[in-house]
Amino acid sequence: MKKSFQILVLITFIIFGCKSDKKDIAPPNDKIIEVDTTEIATKKPLSDIIVKPINHASFILEYEDIVVYIDPVGGPELYKNEKPPSVILVTDIHEDHFDLETFKEVITDTTQPIVPPDAAIKIPEALLYNLFAVSNNQNVDYTKAGLDVVVYSIPMYNLREEALHFHPKGRGNGYVLELGGKRIYISGDTEDIPEMRNLKDIDIAFVCMNLPYTMTVESAASAVLDFKPRQVYPYHYRGPDGFSDVEKFKSLVNEANKDIEVIQLDWYKNQ
Repeated sequence: MKKSFQILVLITFIIFGCKSDKKDIAPPNDKIIEVDTTEIATKKPLSDIIVKPINHASFILEYEDIVVYIDPVGGPELYKNEKPPSVILVTDIHEDHFDLETFKEVITDTTQPIVPPDAAIKIPEALLYNLFAVSNNQNVDYTKAGLDVVVYSIPMYNLREEALHFHPKGRGNGYVLELGGKRIYISGDTEDIPEMRNLKDIDIAFVCMNLPYTMTVESAASAVLDFKPRQVYPYHYRGPDGFSDVEKFKSLVNEANKDIEVIQLDWYKNQ
């Protein structure tokens, strides 16, 4: 009798023990989460692109040993602790985008700048040997020089009649960079033009928003919702009457599309 009881206890322990183990290994159906492994395999991380805001329209992108300066202005002191640029991108001729004295101090013998033709004519001939004077809808393929960068110039201009004189179509450049496997859009000074709204496959976007020179936060948000970058940085948001409401920009974007990550940095710490 005692032996039979021991056997019964052992069988009960085995049965319930197996059920307990099975529960740990295979949760109920309503707890099972199916994962799309295709999406995981193709989704590109963004953490290896370093963004350093300098001031207003000026910033630096770093990827491994590639350093890109965008619209370096404000004096060489702002860049004294930064790595020297592999590439410089200038978007327009205005002083918040192009300053010859800063340009001359940060450029090196190996830097390869891209500037609009109207800016190129202001640069001394001694600094033109590595320079590309690029109009809208052209590209520069740096991979031929051993850098993992391709730059496409796209239009930037005003749409409102009262603002057309600020940025006429064809003078300045916005840019799309292919850098480290990512596509990065830099708006320059523009309104929500069709060329922006029709962008495709943008990973990171830098979008301006300040009146009267560029556009409202509402127009910027509307354009971003059209071209759907994975990440967007509001920048160039200071105007004569102060700063644009970048918190409102974030709300407008994320109320309509929570998948777009809006990243806010301090673009005015150096003033």
